[in-house]
Amino acid sequence: MFYLGISICSEGELYIMIIVDMHQVLISNLMVQMNRVSYNGTKKGEANKEMVRHMVCNSLRGYVVKFGNEYGKDLVLACDSGNPWRREFFPQYKASRKQGREESTNDWDILFNLIWEIKEEISQNFPYKVISVDNAEADDIIATIVKLQTEDKYLIISGDKDFKQLQKYSNVSQYAPIQKTMVVEDNPTRYLHEQIIKGDRSDGIPNILSPDDVFITKTKQSPITKKKLEEWADIENIPLGSETKKYYNRNKKLIDLTLIPNSLEETIINSYTEYEVPSRSKLLPYFMTFKLKSLIENINDF
Repeated sequence: MFYLGISICSEGELYIMIIVDMHQVLISNLMVQMNRVSYNGTKKGEANKEMVRHMVCNSLRGYVVKFGNEYGKDLVLACDSGNPWRREFFPQYKASRKQGREESTNDWDILFNLIWEIKEEISQNFPYKVISVDNAEADDIIATIVKLQTEDKYLIISGDKDFKQLQKYSNVSQYAPIQKTMVVEDNPTRYLHEQIIKGDRSDGIPNILSPDDVFITKTKQSPITKKKLEEWADIENIPLGSETKKYYNRNKKLIDLTLIPNSLEETIINSYTEYEVPSRSKLLPYFMTFKLKSLIENINDF
């Protein structure tokens, strides 16, 4: 099969796989560990690399144990990289998150370095594809992979609501690991349309009635009522004046995962298809080096 002119797999070959939003796994486990009471000399609010490493590795094991029979043991770990392309298109993208980190008492340089080190350890020692591409977020990597072949069967491990739109493909399911529940969206196309209209505060994307800098300047957005949202379910009913139309197109570019730049998709596919998975023989020495006894006992789960 070919996608964007690139050979993906042999004719008639069917893939089943689990695709993990690795950034969410790393951050969520880090936050859980830091919010625990003191552990092994680490006070609450401090990061303990050994504990985070164990939690992250055990999370990956848990996904295989829970879903391996249906989706296989082939995990693809999709990672965020610095300087996402959306920020070049829209400089305010996720800017409020940066503000939040600057106001936080945590040293995020140290924390990001910690999770980067764990990600690198996994990429070098686990029998999984760990995909990280310059200018791409995990969303871009996951969306590009699931579009490769509609006959394949994919499970996305992430609670990120942005992936609901991918459920328009009948071969895609989603599991939220923090909530421990399947994410089911009955009307993915309408959901995407509503998200474009409403924007996404957590990503710094205003609604289609509000200017680019509304969150940076901490001013109020022009409200979109539930009644308006229902009325605008048909795009023909949206009053697309010059500003509103511009903001609608802004949000569609940022949110719609079918609009990833073609050149970036090609790079992601090349990274995915050319990735050389480490030998499983590296797992045991890795677990022994870091004294991960419970993982050694369950090594066949990986």
